[in-house]
Amino acid sequence: MSTAVTLADWIGFMGAALTTVSFMPQAWLTFRTRDVRGISLGMYSVFTAGVALWLVYGLLLGAWPIVVANAITLALALAILVMKLRFR
Repeated sequence: MSTAVTLADWIGFMGAALTTVSFMPQAWLTFRTRDVRGISLGMYSVFTAGVALWLVYGLLLGAWPIVVANAITLALALAILVMKLRFR
């Protein structure tokens, strides 16, 4: 088994980085303002469950771009979900 990073891995890491970073402004804004009115509890609940499943999928495949991205995204999505429940 090769440990070389393939072009597909790099593309996966770049896509993962972009989608993961896209959550940071929302998480920061929500944490800073405590304003959760515009956040859908249903959507974030389903989204967070989906991200958790993607994380498990990545772990089962050993696909590190999927694992890393979804671990970070799960932490951010959970933070937003917790704020939604706490600050509503």
